[in-house]
Amino acid sequence: MSCFQHLIIILFSSLFLHFSQADVGTASHYGPPFLPTECFGEGASQFPSTNMFGSAGEGIWNNGAACGRVYEVRCISAAVPRTCIPGQAVQIKIVDRAQSSVSRPSTDDTSMVLSITAFQVIANVSSPLINIEFQQ
Repeated sequence: MSCFQHLIIILFSSLFLHFSQADVGTASHYGPPFLPTECFGEGASQFPSTNMFGSAGEGIWNNGAACGRVYEVRCISAAVPRTCIPGQAVQIKIVDRAQSSVSRPSTDDTSMVLSITAFQVIANVSSPLINIEFQQ
C-alpha cells in the first residue's frame, strides 16, 4: 500500500472518531434561597436572567477559580431509568460553592449542583442525583 493510500485511510477513519474534551461527574439540584453566594456575595445581578446557574463541587471549585465559568452540562444516566431527557444540554454559570451554599443540594459530594430550573432542562427533578458530562 502506498503512503498516499495510508493517508487516505487515516483521514477517512478520523471522520468516524469523536474526541471529547468533556468531563464526567454527578449533579444534584437546589432551590432558593440562593443569596449570599461564595462567588459574588449578596448581589442578585450575578444570576443569569434564564436562571441557568449552579454551584461548583469541590472537584471544580479550585479555590474560587470556578466563579463565573460557564459549563455545558448533559445528563448521561441515572439510577432511575428514563430520568435523563435525551438530546438536551444546558449552559450554566457557576455562582457559588456547593459545600457552602445557603440552600443545601439534594445530594452532597456532587461535581456540581444545578438550579432546579437548569436541572429540569436535562433531567426529571424527582431524581436527586444524575450522572453528567460537562465541559467549559
